[in-house]
Amino acid sequence: MSALFRFPISSGVTKATAKQQMLKQLICSNAPEEALRYRGFTMIAGVDEVGRGALFGPVVAAAVILPKAVTGLANAGLKDSKQMTAEDRQHLDRRVRKTAIAISIAAIDAGTIDRINIYQASRLAMLEAVRGLPVAPDHLIIDAMRIDHPCAQTKLIYGDALCLSVAAASVIAKVHRDAMMRELDALHPEYGLASHKGYGTPEHHRALARHGPTPLHRRSFAPIRAFYPEDPVPEQLDLEEILFTAEDLETSPVE
Repeated sequence: MSALFRFPISSGVTKATAKQQMLKQLICSNAPEEALRYRGFTMIAGVDEVGRGALFGPVVAAAVILPKAVTGLANAGLKDSKQMTAEDRQHLDRRVRKTAIAISIAAIDAGTIDRINIYQASRLAMLEAVRGLPVAPDHLIIDAMRIDHPCAQTKLIYGDALCLSVAAASVIAKVHRDAMMRELDALHPEYGLASHKGYGTPEHHRALARHGPTPLHRRSFAPIRAFYPEDPVPEQLDLEEILFTAEDLETSPVE
């Protein structure tokens, strides 16, 4: 891995913990948008998804076009939704909705995820979110990938931690998906969806062992796949290789 994305790991600290520590040190700003405005772009949409690693429910993406003046959002602490409390996300969700020029949200269900794989489903959710924008963007800043859209695009590694419009999309998508999980918790109260939001927590695994999966669980994901031995084994994807290709790691994170 390139030195650009290498960070020291202290003894006794897992790679996941070290990565979270590194992400907390990144500064989220509108510098990527300003660089694009200097090149003549004006309607710049940040795009991000949430729920990729969940065992249950859809993957959700949002696209957000922010105005040039975003000092209020920056001062309010807008950043990667994973680095915020639920209360802070709710607050920033309201601020983004009040400030944004345009917002669009799209969800891809578990059945489609199983059919086309989670990576392609994430790209599809992002594409549908961009297509749903009421204002046409002239450039997209996407967290760590590109989508099949004719608009000019920047694939920004750690975009939700570095770019305000991508962070705004991550907050909008996260708050929306969490609300969906709370609603679905009323239909499936035995799984604890309101607390873990469909991710593979010990509580969720215990519920699966007791009750088995619902139709909204992702059958292609390993813990659920064990309940359906007759299903074909899906193509295995190395998400780290997908998100951090050799080409990406040899160049600047902003293209």
